[in-house]
Amino acid sequence: MSRTAVRRSVATATTALLASGGLLLASHPALADVSNGGFESGSLTGWTSAGTTSVAGSAAHSGTYAARVGGTSPTSGDSSIAQTFTAPAGASQLSFWYSVTCPDTVTYDWATATLADTTAGTTTTVLAKTCTNGQGWKQVASAVTAGHSYTLKLVSHDDNYAGDATYTLYDDVAFTTATPPPGLTQISSDPFTNSSSQHATELEPDTFAYGNTIVASSQVGRFTDGGSSDIGWNTSTDGGTTWQHGMLPGITTYQGGSWARVSDPAVAYDARHGTWMVAGLVIDSSVNGAGVSVSRSTNGTSWQNPVIAVGNDGRGYDKEWIVCDNSASSPYYGTCYVEVDVTSSGNAVVMSRSTDGGATWSAPAAPSGGPSGLGGQPLVQPGGTVVVPYSANGSSVRAFSSADGGASWSSSTLIANVTSHGVAGNLRDGEGLPSAEIDGSGRIYVAWQDCRFRSGCPANDIVYATSADGTTWSAVTRVPIDATTSGVDHFIPGIGIDPATSGTTAKIGLYYYFYPNANCTASTCQLKVGYVSSANGGSTWSSPTAVAGPMSLSQIADSTQGSMVGDYISTSVIGGKAVSAFAVGKAPAGGQAFDEALYTAGPLTVTGGSTASTTRGAVTVSAPHITKPLPTRH
Repeated sequence: MSRTAVRRSVATATTALLASGGLLLASHPALADVSNGGFESGSLTGWTSAGTTSVAGSAAHSGTYAARVGGTSPTSGDSSIAQTFTAPAGASQLSFWYSVTCPDTVTYDWATATLADTTAGTTTTVLAKTCTNGQGWKQVASAVTAGHSYTLKLVSHDDNYAGDATYTLYDDVAFTTATPPPGLTQISSDPFTNSSSQHATELEPDTFAYGNTIVASSQVGRFTDGGSSDIGWNTSTDGGTTWQHGMLPGITTYQGGSWARVSDPAVAYDARHGTWMVAGLVIDSSVNGAGVSVSRSTNGTSWQNPVIAVGNDGRGYDKEWIVCDNSASSPYYGTCYVEVDVTSSGNAVVMSRSTDGGATWSAPAAPSGGPSGLGGQPLVQPGGTVVVPYSANGSSVRAFSSADGGASWSSSTLIANVTSHGVAGNLRDGEGLPSAEIDGSGRIYVAWQDCRFRSGCPANDIVYATSADGTTWSAVTRVPIDATTSGVDHFIPGIGIDPATSGTTAKIGLYYYFYPNANCTASTCQLKVGYVSSANGGSTWSSPTAVAGPMSLSQIADSTQGSMVGDYISTSVIGGKAVSAFAVGKAPAGGQAFDEALYTAGPLTVTGGSTASTTRGAVTVSAPHITKPLPTRH
């Protein structure tokens, strides 16, 4: 087979982009303490070699030379170079570039790299086994701790099959400092001081946009065993550039209300009645989800005391959501809908509706067949049909609908079975709750975390399915954030679509959390927030961007179900720009136990790309998701 040409690319350290697990980070000048990291000595001086190794005097990433690991003729087994060094002061990550010539498949040949922290006694797979021929130069990075001793091993494996030589070029090995891209903005903070909940913590945000106004809501002051001190509101009237912030009045005892706690905020806007709404799950002193509150505002900044839409009847409730019909041509224009599950009745899903701007609500009604689940996110199509995707208790994603303004609800249909990888580090990840959005034509997109595209289920991708009617669903499609062999774990997606776009020109923004290395522990996991977009309805996607992190799990709120940034996030896209509010934890100061607050990035432009999506129906993998009864998740 002919060798695929590798294009030479010259870039400076101050303008390079780091692909950390396939995610782009701003790069800064390299620090010292990697010997001959650019191989510009014309030799492998400073490195320990094994197998077939040399320097290449052409096709370097930068400068003149790169290390060639493996031979241009077939060889047998591993070839490698390795070096031991100490991370200097100021270093936050170690990065390198690689270009693999691999005519075979990862089953037989590969490039891979490991970084052993000999001080801590841990080893990280920086570059998971990859065999993607002709991809050109790629860069990976791994977080490091200044002062720790590390051994980096760069490997190329060849099975010695005649005519199929695999070798890998490595170049520009360097310690760097990395910061989030410009535009990361803190939009609120936790004002509470009560000793019964954790401060300062803000988490589990939702957003909704109408016109140029965006309203975000979140839990504020998280209790370990459920709920928060109050729900915070964050409002932007200029498309997400500047923000105002405050607390919803009259819900909890901390803001003049009667409820002990509140959780699960969700935002909607009723265009017919000119009313913003934030739904919440009110929680009593026994930490029981007692019902659904709805707070209302005409401008997104002055809020009324809430009404109780569902509940306050002695039963248990969880994971409500809210939406309104904003299509002026719809026969049900101005009707709003609340979905919630009844935990005291086996997570029975029920719906309620309002036709007066959220002031009063109907008695809850169950869909046909009495479905059980949680995390339903109702969406309204232009003709008034309401479609409600939801999690069937973690085992699958399903949907039901109403074509008569919520007077009756259909039985549910299957969107897809869920095959998911348990997220490491005891992070609370929402058990794969779906994120749902709708384009301008009424096509519905439902996204969730799933490992079906990865052999052996070692990590999750973000996947989605679409439907024009809420009944017939497409095959599951993978968002191509990185290679399926990357080792990166993706979870808690928030998908958004510009409502002025549809079909093959639908502009999609997707924020999500991820671990650069899925195989981590509670003490070593590095949590980040990523962003990726599509300008053509998901046919192709942009290169991904890391917008926040890394953060350690000790920097985010604790809960009885794990460290917590939230069971969900969301994205709103207006004017071709995507806005999300997301929880970011930092090292606390001033005597606080935490510094976890809400941030936004950008707004980030929705762009296209050349990375194509792939689709797949239900599959069986060697490590399937294990279905189990879900705990109450307020």
